[in-house]
Amino acid sequence: MSRRLLAAVVAVLLAGLGAVLVFNYVSGAEQRALAGMDPVEVLVVAEPIARGTPGEDLGDLVTIEALPATAVGPGAVSDLGEMAGQVAVTDLHPGEQLLASRFTDPESFAAEAAVEIPEGLHQVSVLLDSQRVLGGNLLPGATVGVFISLTGDEPQTHLALHKVLVTKVQGGITAPPATPEEGAEEPPAAAPMPEGSVMVTFALSPADAEKVVYAAEYESIWLSIENAEVPETGTRIVTRENVYE
Repeated sequence: MSRRLLAAVVAVLLAGLGAVLVFNYVSGAEQRALAGMDPVEVLVVAEPIARGTPGEDLGDLVTIEALPATAVGPGAVSDLGEMAGQVAVTDLHPGEQLLASRFTDPESFAAEAAVEIPEGLHQVSVLLDSQRVLGGNLLPGATVGVFISLTGDEPQTHLALHKVLVTKVQGGITAPPATPEEGAEEPPAAAPMPEGSVMVTFALSPADAEKVVYAAEYESIWLSIENAEVPETGTRIVTRENVYE
């Protein structure tokens, strides 16, 4: 074998060895970097999950991945047992983390699915404290009054929107207390206190959607149940000057 051919063979071997060493170094660096970021095992969607899929049917549709703690979304699920008795409220796509907020109980899902949304309306979601959402006792299909409070030098509150359709409620919700059965000796237990915040989705005209987004972004919102029989008259803008009038 000539020196030139031998040198070429040695060069190819060295290049291959170098590539292997670089690959191992990079892989090790990724492992070291992940280990330094408190990796957390979470469930990630592996196959498309259709809206309405029961939690018990997710076994072959998800996989477990270790992600840096800083990349794990709030409410990320690590145990499929947490999804028992729940159904997906929206379509989920491969690569998404499995979040508890994307699931609800079958009763709430059925109530939401039964809500008929008029054409031409925007759907807008806002996150509110449970006390601003009737203690969490709000269901899809209800109509609400939307109170908007402005802060600043001249704070004021006004019932700005009437009979707004609620299309979805997520988190913090409790079903209305059951009525006692005839002949029951004890009244039904009180509804449990809601936990955390409540995500409420409204169906709104474009102009009303602007008001709600502005209030959610810069001011504050309070809701009331406002059925069809509730009159819309008798309101005013309440300020410090007239609150006791």
